[in-house]
Amino acid sequence: MHSWRVRDRCMTTPDRIAVSVVLAQPHRQFVVHLSVTQGTTVAEAVAQSSLTTRLPEDEASQLNCAIYGRAVALSQPVTAGDRIEILRPLRLDPKERRRTRARMDLTGRR
Repeated sequence: MHSWRVRDRCMTTPDRIAVSVVLAQPHRQFVVHLSVTQGTTVAEAVAQSSLTTRLPEDEASQLNCAIYGRAVALSQPVTAGDRIEILRPLRLDPKERRRTRARMDLTGRR
């Protein structure tokens, strides 16, 4: 998709590839562009970005990531142009929220 932007900002050589690591918080987004060696895993790229220092300790210990919106294992190797997204845990389960809203509609409360 937008891999050309990442390659323009980071040095790409035969043994190194350009990736970006993203952390979105409610009112701010952090993007770090990296040049990593071939075979670097998602977890290693996230560690190199240092973005986990911006997370609360409990969230950082239960890290989940995605590449372009698709969940991936932390052990997956990255490829050139990947956008690694650090996923934050949901504050409220969507299914439970729908159940609560349905109960409110049945009782006539809003």
